[in-house]
Amino acid sequence: MEDNRADAILVREALEEHGIEGELLVLEDGEKAMDFVQALDGGSGDECPNLVILDLNLPKKSGRDVLRAIRLSEKCGRVPVVILSSSDTQQDKSDAAQLGANQYLRKPLGLEEFIGLGSTFRALLHIRS
Repeated sequence: MEDNRADAILVREALEEHGIEGELLVLEDGEKAMDFVQALDGGSGDECPNLVILDLNLPKKSGRDVLRAIRLSEKCGRVPVVILSSSDTQQDKSDAAQLGANQYLRKPLGLEEFIGLGSTFRALLHIRS
């Protein structure tokens, strides 16, 4: 769940570079993300994602609210969640951990480092399967 289109493209490239196949669903704001989680719990027929990559600073509803909703979800409560944020504050890291994020990663500035995040995503997917 990412509001920055360029970052979403980089996440897609990181996944592809590390051989991670599947659909990448990009939700641009926290409100859409909350609606998605609620629809899953409401029996929409869609499956819970295998991995959620979440920005804390989303428009309309914060990533904190989305993470809380995911952890309270009957269907998706155990899905791995990676916080991918430009923030490096201890408060954001603490909040994410307290809300149940599996990992907190600061968005890298360089392309090579960003693509390298795919190995972390792969490891979390491997743990879940």
